[in-house]
Amino acid sequence: MPDRRTIISEARLALTFGGVGLIGFCVDAALLHLGLGLGLPAWAARIVSLFCAMQATFTINGLHVFRCLDRKRLVQQWAGYMAANGLGNFCNYWIFLTLVSTHWAVISNHYFALAVGSLSAWAINFAGTRLFVFRRLDVRSPAPDGSSPAPGPGGP
Repeated sequence: MPDRRTIISEARLALTFGGVGLIGFCVDAALLHLGLGLGLPAWAARIVSLFCAMQATFTINGLHVFRCLDRKRLVQQWAGYMAANGLGNFCNYWIFLTLVSTHWAVISNHYFALAVGSLSAWAINFAGTRLFVFRRLDVRSPAPDGSSPAPGPGGP
């Protein structure tokens, strides 16, 4: 069973990842709004907005959340992030299209559908990113005595 420090550290990491997800949501919503305003159909505007939001969250998560974005492995990490988040983003996009296609007053609102899809993708994307893409040494803070914590999932 994980110790209390590990649980708190992972919870903090998940919340920070969620904060980056909110930034991604804002990028996504702004570009969706722009695309719709330019006359793109909802499905096309959503593909563009989702792709751009993924680039923003990849960069912020790699540099600031997981702190292990590596120039030497950038293409590999980018491809891994896109693949690991592919399932969550597929679910996100599918939920968006499904809700929009209902044509029900609130449910089919583009921004409501965006929010529901984004929230569902958060858990899937966090798991994929944490376990497969940015799985460096344990992300916990150093121990009180200044020593490094033991390696976490994925090892060094």
